[in-house]
Amino acid sequence: MLKERTAVVVEDDHDIGDVISSLLDQAGFDVAVARTGTEALDLIRERKPDLVTLDLSLPDIDGVEVCRQIRVVSDCYVIVISARTSEVDRLIGLEVGADDYLVKPFSMRELQARVAALFRRPRTSDLVSPSTAAATAQAAEAVALAVVDPATDPATGEAYPPTHPLGCDDLTLRPGAREVLVSGAEIDLTRTEFDLLAHLVRNPGVVVAREDLMRAVWATEFVPDSTHVVDVHLANLRRKLRKAASGNEWIRTIRGVGFRYDPCCS
Repeated sequence: MLKERTAVVVEDDHDIGDVISSLLDQAGFDVAVARTGTEALDLIRERKPDLVTLDLSLPDIDGVEVCRQIRVVSDCYVIVISARTSEVDRLIGLEVGADDYLVKPFSMRELQARVAALFRRPRTSDLVSPSTAAATAQAAEAVALAVVDPATDPATGEAYPPTHPLGCDDLTLRPGAREVLVSGAEIDLTRTEFDLLAHLVRNPGVVVAREDLMRAVWATEFVPDSTHVVDVHLANLRRKLRKAASGNEWIRTIRGVGFRYDPCCS
């Protein structure tokens, strides 16, 4: 079968790089491997990949800086794969543009599940010509993935109403346009942050467990032992909302359970 999706594996450990490359190759990706940050950036500019797996500990450029530079030239999915386990490292990795963060050592099954979950989520560049769309569908079938339109709910696949806003007077979501307004001013959220906020706002006053957020936003039934990635993305989201709203809060942490959207919180 002709491979249509492309991936770049950035990993200086040859054994780990070869294992990841093999897994993605079997999943239907055309894979290139980079051993340094400089080589990775050159490959990404040249190949315009759909997916990048990125080690943070590279021999020339720190992986955080590589991720930051990737986001200047590409909206590809980025999964950081790193031995760095601290919350600060995770926060930094996600803040500079990574879509997910996987800690070494990891299982191939978990990596496969996370890749599948990413490709179920919206991506603006998937709205392209019919020929490219057909290629996308062929590759998605090979990896058993379902790419959804940016104007659809990642949890259900159903289209959002094109004009019906969500939220309250000070916080407004326009799901069809994927816009978030705080007091009338648009704020910039990542795909994951928007989807988390939209899911919470669609369930006002309801405590949503971390596991349920993972199933809804990552569009997968595979939930790893740790749901810490949800907390990291929610921390970024809440910081952006607080900054735009001069400290106002809409999302509450319910200790030991999950999160709740309260429309009237301030």
